[in-house]
Amino acid sequence: MKNTDKTDNLFSTIGKSWHWDDIPAFLAIAHLGTLTAAAARLQIGVATLSRRLERLESALGLALFIRQQSGYRLTEDGDALLEQAEAMARAAAAFSLEAQQQTQLEGHVRLATAENLASHLIIPALHDFQRQYPGLTVEIVTDINTVNLHRRDADLALRMVRPERGHVTLRRLGTLGYGLYGNSDNANRQQIIGWSEHYDHLPAAQFMKQWLNQQSNAQFSLLTSSVATQVAAAKAGLGVAVLPHFLAQAAGLHCLQTQLGIDQTIYLSIQADLAHSPRIRVVADFISELVLAQQSQLAGSRV
Repeated sequence: MKNTDKTDNLFSTIGKSWHWDDIPAFLAIAHLGTLTAAAARLQIGVATLSRRLERLESALGLALFIRQQSGYRLTEDGDALLEQAEAMARAAAAFSLEAQQQTQLEGHVRLATAENLASHLIIPALHDFQRQYPGLTVEIVTDINTVNLHRRDADLALRMVRPERGHVTLRRLGTLGYGLYGNSDNANRQQIIGWSEHYDHLPAAQFMKQWLNQQSNAQFSLLTSSVATQVAAAKAGLGVAVLPHFLAQAAGLHCLQTQLGIDQTIYLSIQADLAHSPRIRVVADFISELVLAQQSQLAGSRV
């Protein structure tokens, strides 16, 4: 049998007959050549090290070293296993480092949300969060039409649509309120700022279509594909627009009508497999506390 075949067969028994602690023992003896030096490197007793080596050799059914007065020298079988044992040690070190980063709240967290929530709610508050958790990198994905937590496009999502599929945990955080806004109390209600055809499904777009049908001589003055451009258009006096209260108020626009019947629930969704990850939890708690603290403004109760 070739050495490579023998190695593959031997290491296919992982977890069945030998212990992970035996691999560092094997490597330390192979690299240092004596039990005394290897035991000192591993900070264990010589007797303990000797037992681990004997346990590994017994489990594998191989003699890994030739015992000599001058030290330990690898047998042919031991030499054949050395490279894979070193690879296993590197993998174990990487695993340990990743686990340590999880505990120390280091790493990467991907958050999916709407552009308006990202720009005007989350990002302004991120500075204090990053000072508290300097090892965390937050990635914000605002193209939520393509984000699917089940596919792991993101770790968690803050949005106004309740997930209908995928294995996720869900928190209901509050309400995003909408109103009809213009640049003054007497803004021209006949000029309507609407949404491009691709966004007809949005509650604001549907409301504006109904408004158009109810107003004599009303017409669309502008169609856009983002909340930011609608805010800019309303400020420029191009007509009236349906906007989230917290954005419109921040822009100095005037509320012409509240209670439009299109307020949306704000949900925080987390990929269920990641719900107990420390780094995911701290980001989720940060987002939750932020939305709850701003709930009055988001819902528009101050209007």
